[in-house]
Amino acid sequence: MIAFASLLDALSYTPSRTGKLELLRNYFLATPDPDRGFALAALTDEMPVTIPLRRVLNDLSASRIDPVLFKISRDYVGDSAETLGLIWPDRAPQETQLRLAEIVAVIKITPANAAAQQVADWMDGLGRTERWALLKFLSGALRVGVSARLAKLSIARAFGHELTEIEELWHGLTAPYLELFSWLEGKGPRPARADVPTFKPLMLANPLEEAVLETLDVSLMAVEWKWDGIRVQFASKGNVVVLFSRNGEDISNTFPEVVNNQDFNGILDGELLVMHGAEVAPFSDLQQRLNRKTVSSGLLAKYPAHVRLYDALELDGEDLRNQPFEIRRQRLEQWHAQNPLHHTDLSVLVEPRSKPELRALWETTRVEGIEGLMLKLRSSPYLQGRPQGKWYKWKRTPLTADCVLMYAQRGSGKRSSFYSDFTFGVWKQEGDQRVLVPVGKTYSGFSDAELLRIDRFVRENTIQRFGPVRSVAPQLVFEIAFDAINQSNRHKSGVAMRFPRISRIRWDKPASEADELQTLQALA
Repeated sequence: MIAFASLLDALSYTPSRTGKLELLRNYFLATPDPDRGFALAALTDEMPVTIPLRRVLNDLSASRIDPVLFKISRDYVGDSAETLGLIWPDRAPQETQLRLAEIVAVIKITPANAAAQQVADWMDGLGRTERWALLKFLSGALRVGVSARLAKLSIARAFGHELTEIEELWHGLTAPYLELFSWLEGKGPRPARADVPTFKPLMLANPLEEAVLETLDVSLMAVEWKWDGIRVQFASKGNVVVLFSRNGEDISNTFPEVVNNQDFNGILDGELLVMHGAEVAPFSDLQQRLNRKTVSSGLLAKYPAHVRLYDALELDGEDLRNQPFEIRRQRLEQWHAQNPLHHTDLSVLVEPRSKPELRALWETTRVEGIEGLMLKLRSSPYLQGRPQGKWYKWKRTPLTADCVLMYAQRGSGKRSSFYSDFTFGVWKQEGDQRVLVPVGKTYSGFSDAELLRIDRFVRENTIQRFGPVRSVAPQLVFEIAFDAINQSNRHKSGVAMRFPRISRIRWDKPASEADELQTLQALA
């Protein structure tokens, strides 16, 4: 547990990707089986055991800590697990080190109503950092800035393999991955791939800069609309159908209407959307379906999912990734005509004949409710990652609005001591009064130096406190950039922004001159 806790602690304070990879590499090389396998499971959200964590945390805090003290401490720290790790009464340390494998084995046989007592017993023998790491491990949500793909990349590099080798094996493996590590260390055979679909690394696009556009030969590019959904890989093999997210997560259970009763053999690339008839719904509709373990019949009916296909990596057992995009697209069109999968269609290719025609198409995207254009080199093979000069995304110009800071909340991790999550609003006329109504929340778009200044402003201009949230005097204006705005019954203002971020901090602008709600309603 000490090594794992030290790893999590170091990852929390290491901002660079290279630094995180080095920390992970060293841990996996130095840690024996099966502990390193369970650590990998925690980092990739594949934990084989779970506990009712919220209830356990409540029981733990109530059993040993004054509730008022815990609430004040939790509000300041911003994380329940970290608060408990810090405030838990110190006892004599355990004589033998607690191992991750032991934690998993014990939790598997511990009744849910006894989980809190078991965790308390463990915490009594641990130091502060180890207590925090224990709770993070059991939560399955480490939040140390490591994605599942980065964790897989770290073991690939640690043992001299390619990431693609790990990803192609991954979905046939289970924690603690003994056969995987045996193969990586050259002690055993390569794990057999199960006869199930495996995730293939995606090819990604680079933003289209104006300088690149100037030199671009439009005749060499295939052009299609950029749809405002989420990237997915739709795969089927051995009578198993899987919908993967862009990070390789199996999201099939969340979208059963897409995967059920499909019959094909292939790996397809596309965009997951919500569609009403022939109309693509706003992204806010798709958000109603995301990150759900189960989905009700009401949600299925109200927000029907659909996959818009635009590429094929494999068809009927043939790997097409080395073929040019133009050939893959032709094969996809022919194959889809013969295999008309339900809840799917093909993304339409558009044919601008010149750069002015291309720009004219791009300028229509906002009016048409489309996110932008995709430009793909017709001769390009399907390459993992973000290769230069192959695929480009040309997103429509962001919208902006001047909004007033209304509420601030402490962040998490390295920002837990700063007010870094901001709710902002615009003016609405109610009778003879102008009042602020919230229209969005953001925690990005500012530098560390700007964060220090905003944090100081929040502390000096707080007018009310609601636990970890502070209501701030309406004085500071943010210029907010956002990709789109939609009507929303879930928000008091009636609108919801897509990807809001701070573009500028308008220290110079009076709050009274911020935008009106009717301006945003006109954009929705």
